[in-house]
Amino acid sequence: MPGTNLTREEAQQRAKLLTVDSYEIDLDLSGAQSGGGTYRSVTTVRFDVAENGAESFIDLVAPTVHEVTLNGDQLDPGEVFQDSRITLPGLLQGRNILRVVADCAYTNTGEGLHRFVDPVDQQAYLYTQFEVPDARRVFASFEQPDLKATFQFTVKAPEGWTVVSNSPTPEPQDNVWTFAPTPRLSTYVTALIAGPYHSVHSVYEKDGQSVPLGIYCRPSLAEYLDSDAIFEVTRQGFDWFQEKFDYAYPFEKYDQLFVPEFNAGAMENAGAVTIRDQYVFRSKVTDAAYQGRAETILHELAHMWFGDLVTMEWWNDLWLNESFATYTSVACQAHAPGTRWPHAWTTFANQMKTWAYRQDQLPSTHPIMAEIRDLDDVLVNFDGITYAKGASVLKQLVAYVGQDEFFRGVQAYFKRHAFGNTRLSDLLGALEETSGRDLKTWSKAWLETAGINVLRPEFETDDSGVITSFAIRQEAPPLPPGAKGEPTLRPHRIAVGFYNLDEASGKVRRDERVELDVDGELTAVPQLIGKARPQVVLLNDDDLSYAKVRLDARSLAFVTEHLGDFESSLARALCWASAWDMARDGELATRDYLSLVLSGIGKESDIGVVQSLQRQVKLALDLYAAPAAREALLNRWTDATLAHLRAAEPGGDHQLAWARAFAATARTPEQLDLLEALLDGSQSVEGLAVDTELRWAFVQRLAAVGRFDEPEIAAEYERDRTAAGERHAATARAARPSAEAKAEAWASVIESDKLPNAVQESVIAGFVQTDQRELLAPYTERYFAVVKDIWDSRSHEIAQQIAIGLYPALQVSEETLRRTDAWLAEAEPNAALRRLVSESRSGVERALRAQAADAAAEQE
Repeated sequence: MPGTNLTREEAQQRAKLLTVDSYEIDLDLSGAQSGGGTYRSVTTVRFDVAENGAESFIDLVAPTVHEVTLNGDQLDPGEVFQDSRITLPGLLQGRNILRVVADCAYTNTGEGLHRFVDPVDQQAYLYTQFEVPDARRVFASFEQPDLKATFQFTVKAPEGWTVVSNSPTPEPQDNVWTFAPTPRLSTYVTALIAGPYHSVHSVYEKDGQSVPLGIYCRPSLAEYLDSDAIFEVTRQGFDWFQEKFDYAYPFEKYDQLFVPEFNAGAMENAGAVTIRDQYVFRSKVTDAAYQGRAETILHELAHMWFGDLVTMEWWNDLWLNESFATYTSVACQAHAPGTRWPHAWTTFANQMKTWAYRQDQLPSTHPIMAEIRDLDDVLVNFDGITYAKGASVLKQLVAYVGQDEFFRGVQAYFKRHAFGNTRLSDLLGALEETSGRDLKTWSKAWLETAGINVLRPEFETDDSGVITSFAIRQEAPPLPPGAKGEPTLRPHRIAVGFYNLDEASGKVRRDERVELDVDGELTAVPQLIGKARPQVVLLNDDDLSYAKVRLDARSLAFVTEHLGDFESSLARALCWASAWDMARDGELATRDYLSLVLSGIGKESDIGVVQSLQRQVKLALDLYAAPAAREALLNRWTDATLAHLRAAEPGGDHQLAWARAFAATARTPEQLDLLEALLDGSQSVEGLAVDTELRWAFVQRLAAVGRFDEPEIAAEYERDRTAAGERHAATARAARPSAEAKAEAWASVIESDKLPNAVQESVIAGFVQTDQRELLAPYTERYFAVVKDIWDSRSHEIAQQIAIGLYPALQVSEETLRRTDAWLAEAEPNAALRRLVSESRSGVERALRAQAADAAAEQE
């Protein structure tokens, strides 16, 4: 039985047989407001078949199929519809016409057609999410990216609603919206958004081009919608991408719709991008949040060309879609005229690459160009390699071939393959033409192998400190147990920076920079012979390559004292990242990592880096500190968060970041008293606005330590009776330190499937509290007893939340590893679930090593 899976071989066979021309999709959503569970879906598909009498299938996930008519012949739904497929027998060579009438289901999982009721106005709001294989939940479709077609939607909706799709929105007739056909698209980038949404409209105009722009959100969020800022970023993206791609925006309009309970950050539906509505900020946030939102906006806009205009043939090239959008969105932020974030590569180095390095050291590490055998494979492959490592390698490729040559190749690629499908070789061929570089060897080393390299400086000096030899050693550590492949040395384009403290300014500045190709185990750098040894030797300066970098002992000692004094935010980020990686690898004891952060974070100006460091320190103390020392280290960190909160500039981003860091870890009676006093207004910190979101952060911490219970949580929810308030209250309730609260939270997630995706995520976040290890210990066995059944019975998004979120990651012990190993051996999970559990197991294994290293440091 195929279930809901589809293999690559099946897709290839179907693509050889079929050429799809058009879809006409008629949806009756008129009952959506009243709360019915299903809606009528009528699909008419026109497609050509290469072989007379052949058999194929079309995809559909629906509770009921009423009618299947193929070339005028009625087929019995009971015979041809099973699992997620409708069998199509006796196809005619040439044109075929299929009509399918079904009842499809609204979801609350963020997959297919998601239905949400806003507690503020009691109105229903709908949106679709189709990537990877969920268009088939709304209409019958040949669900694979290389069977492109045109799509014409006709939608009946309740009176007063707005309906948005890929084509421009028409005037409704009797509450029926008939959209014009789209250009040729893949099924997964079609979209439908419907409800009484609030909207703001503008136009992008340049050189005679005019593109209508729209921004949508629920009316309950309209007062917070900063549309001018969103339009500004969007226009910068249009300017920069159209210049770099030399291809006009390929669709008729561009709408951005902020929708509720969205699983991802956003989705690149052609001309109708959906974005999680947490990006409509209800309370004060730091500039890092605005930068993150802008990167998301630009990422999805880049997809209009790379992904929507030109689409991968199969999901093994998903990385290219996502890596290209990530690379170009950051490049746009860094280089577009008038950008607010010229230091975007600092954020990339500090956040995206850290994610990539972590992913690449898991047992599930895989080549960037992953082997995607079926849909189950791709569903768990939206990871740090697909996005962040791929983007890092693209950045290196740009340095390798040259930026101008890179974009000239991209321009040729778009013109050659517009509205078609491609493979990686199509892009590399275009880049070879424009750069003159042979990229086959580069591709094999970087895209077809797994794992990460480590770069270390090796140099000698004479008695006066002059360098007499300098080389870079490249290592290829063994892949994690269970990972496929062999360690690989790769070619790297890197820079080496020499940094020294300028006594007059107190800043650490770069005095010397050499850029070179590193290849093989040892690469000599003769250009540095005769130079004075600097205080810091920084490999991979400017972050051109993708590799773990180690500092020599003297450089590390200097950085520990002066990291905050580096003038360059990117150099600081690289040093911070190197230190964090050493802490994760057990090469730097957690207590020493804490000391390093405390010595430099007060001088760190980049708010995104500050917030990353705050998260990393908390994670290190919770998981990597020796258990006997954990509480003392947490006290030291919490005292520091409060001191920084009191010292920060009133009303500034750093003050808000430190308030949140303090709320996450407050533990002494005096600290918890302060949280309560800030909530009730009896105390204040100058400039700190204790607004809606910050109040919830305080309430959740007070609930987690037992200070607040249901009366206080309910009272806070009365202040914020919104969808966000509902989620925050669910987190607070699940965070309470009682067996009853934990049992209630567990039952709501495991024993029932009624929770919407966003509420379930909030419950899990509250359930797992690092201060409650003993209380949570009994749930280790319960997790292994239910996780396979959950995986088999729930939708992918819901099951993945549970499989990852409820794994006993806090139970850092050999017993947890043994129990996981026994389950992996006995339960026979499918490949996707096995991967997720194995990744979580790897986290426990890493934590054990780091705890041992921290304990050893205590003995020294």
